[in-house]
Amino acid sequence: MNPSAVRSEAVLLEGLRGHLHALPGYAADDNDLVDRIAGAQLALLGEASHGTHEFYAERAELTKRLITHHGFTAVVVEADWPDAWRVNRYVRGVSDDPDAAAALSGFERFPTWMWRNTVVRDFVEWLREHNRALPLSRRAGFHGMDLYSLYRSMQAVLAYLDRTDPEAARRARASYACFDHYAEDSQAYGYAASFGLQASCEDEVIQQLRELNRRVGAALPSCGEERDDAFHAQQNARLVRNAEEYYRTMFRGRVSSWNLRDSHMVETLQALEKHLAAGGASPKMVVWAHNSHLGDASATEMGDQGEWNVGQLARDRWGDQACLVGFSTHHGTVTAASEWDGPAERKLVRPGLPDSFEDLFHQTDQERFWLDLRGDPALAQLLADRRLQRAIGVIYQPRTERLSHYFHARLPDQFDAMIHIDATRALEPLVPEPQWHAGEPPETYPSGL
Repeated sequence: MNPSAVRSEAVLLEGLRGHLHALPGYAADDNDLVDRIAGAQLALLGEASHGTHEFYAERAELTKRLITHHGFTAVVVEADWPDAWRVNRYVRGVSDDPDAAAALSGFERFPTWMWRNTVVRDFVEWLREHNRALPLSRRAGFHGMDLYSLYRSMQAVLAYLDRTDPEAARRARASYACFDHYAEDSQAYGYAASFGLQASCEDEVIQQLRELNRRVGAALPSCGEERDDAFHAQQNARLVRNAEEYYRTMFRGRVSSWNLRDSHMVETLQALEKHLAAGGASPKMVVWAHNSHLGDASATEMGDQGEWNVGQLARDRWGDQACLVGFSTHHGTVTAASEWDGPAERKLVRPGLPDSFEDLFHQTDQERFWLDLRGDPALAQLLADRRLQRAIGVIYQPRTERLSHYFHARLPDQFDAMIHIDATRALEPLVPEPQWHAGEPPETYPSGL
């Protein structure tokens, strides 16, 4: 780095220190931060990885305060709808599951640790206990917004129709029989349909969604469990329709499938908002997902490539009533796999790269702080230039860190607030993971890219 660049970086760092809001405890204890988030109808709380304990714990504590003091009534997570619905029934006190671990046991698809972990388990128990003293209509819910559950959602639609209209169930089975050749392998269906090896099931799933919508719309109960069950069936039918298209497009390139997935997430938020608003005022919802979904994509390289995401679409739909909060860390450990469908490992996180936000925040010498990117124009101006930002998903590949896990972003346009925790530790899975408990030996820490 040339001398003028070094001086510029030093000036930036010195200016940044004057805008830090130190966090001696949980972020939920900072009234200014909570007030900024609570003023919105939609609180989108991100994470820089899918396996960091502190990100989950901070979101859980913030969500507790938003529910208990600010009228939020739904938690919507980056998870499959049927699995989250089982948890929803548990926290609302209408299921037979004996405890939170049992309610979360439906999350069997990789990566199980994303939702079957100690932090989520404890939060789910807290939410059930919070709801216990409230009437059913005021109990906070737990919902999924992802679309990977193609076959399980079909099964949920059929189970609902078997209970309520056996003749409609027969027609639905005939429609969904289109998928019978693929042994419940969604990607095999997508490959065959995408390359013309078999006819697609697009017409069948659209027809089934329309029929279910007509049926429910004609006799929708005004409240209670029957209404929730009907909505659950509708959402599963909607998911089947969107998942069918997603799996067909995933072989055509990342942009098409990414955009379909995030569009489905926002469509789910809108459907849930409408469902919960039937009792009166518009609901206030907390959303948990990765930074790459909840930070505005138009402020990142994702947007340059034609991708949009939940954060961008939420700003389009809800405007200032959507508050986007990101998280970052500089170093520590993380729960992640080395390859898709691989076991959970406790992996060392490399220090943030030079020219990254993670490295810049580390140099402030503050362990925990937040930045008011929306309400502090001077800070927004200070951080206006693009820098590298790290994103660790369910796979972490430290040997190719720059290529695999970094992209450029304009932070003040991406988020309304950023929470930085310099050193973090790996999320603890509920499912026994021998490789996770063994940890990563220090001598395997990679020395190069």
